[in-house]
Amino acid sequence: MVATPEKLQHTHEHLPNQDRVAVLLMGYGEVESYEDFANYNEQALNLLTAKFAPVPTWIYPPLAKLLALFDRHEWGHTHHDFISPHNAIFERQRAGIEHELQHKWGGGVQVFKAFNFCAPFLPNQVLAEIKQQGFSKILIYPLLVVDSIFTSGIAIEQVNNALVELADGDEHWVKAQRYIPSFYNEPEYINLMAQLVEEKINTDLSAAYLPSQIGIVLMNHGCPHKAKGFTSGIDESQALYELVREKLINRYPLISVGWLNHDTPLIDWTQPNATQAAQNLIQLGAKVLLFMPIGFATENHETLLDVHHIIHDLEKQYSGVDYLQMACVNDHPQFMDMAAEWANAHIAELMQAEGQEVNRELAITHHHHHH
Repeated sequence: MVATPEKLQHTHEHLPNQDRVAVLLMGYGEVESYEDFANYNEQALNLLTAKFAPVPTWIYPPLAKLLALFDRHEWGHTHHDFISPHNAIFERQRAGIEHELQHKWGGGVQVFKAFNFCAPFLPNQVLAEIKQQGFSKILIYPLLVVDSIFTSGIAIEQVNNALVELADGDEHWVKAQRYIPSFYNEPEYINLMAQLVEEKINTDLSAAYLPSQIGIVLMNHGCPHKAKGFTSGIDESQALYELVREKLINRYPLISVGWLNHDTPLIDWTQPNATQAAQNLIQLGAKVLLFMPIGFATENHETLLDVHHIIHDLEKQYSGVDYLQMACVNDHPQFMDMAAEWANAHIAELMQAEGQEVNRELAITHHHHHH
């Protein structure tokens, strides 16, 4: 049967509501040119510091410029104009996850990337694009190992601000939403972390060192102990560490968490930091140290530069010990598979969701009905 123009028109209009889902994959984003540093820092400070430090807002612009000078020195002078690969890796993750999802769902599911601090991919810019393409169902997916106010919390804050900006009067153009906060306890991720460590030991270390002489520093993103009662990330990070440690401890007894903290004054950070963790393991007889980032899915200047500095300083102190810096999971094919799989159940629910669920009165009667 030949489809008439009316018929085609009808299908096209049916599609946006029912079978199309925009996956909003969110990451930090990192600046790639020095001019952007001060602006980046100011935005980051505004969003982040406000959550745990009683800092007056007038201090942000001058503080951001000061930090930009430090960054300029660290990235430019010390590291020969280092450009972070973070954004490029994140794009490969976006494309990889989209490839997996479209294989299952077809072209109706698209993955958009948003960066907390980097134009032209700020959440309000990307959501404007999603709206313009006629999507009404959104899966908010910060690609983050651990949920905290400093990561996914900021993501949601920015999404909500953007939704206010893009609102059409009283009516919500977004008809259905789902959210994936983190994947710190997903068995596949835990297994992959342990597997990557084991593979590295087998290829690079097992011939020269006994298992009890191999120190493993599992690196988490540092967390402040106080965050005004917001989720600070400590609990999930701690759980993540314990789960990965459990997979390795019977073969490799020297394992420590190492927190990658920001050196900010007056803030009480998680301990031991990666340097202290390494020193502790050396004291227990480690002859080689393996640094594995488990709390970061995507390489960034912390996993690259900070860890590089930490190792450099340790080499000066303990010349008889060897050091190995491992990469984040990045766009490892197994990770792309699992990251897409974690989204599947939510996409299925969004496809079944009827737009009218956003009617507030319905939601309230629905609520009473349950109790």
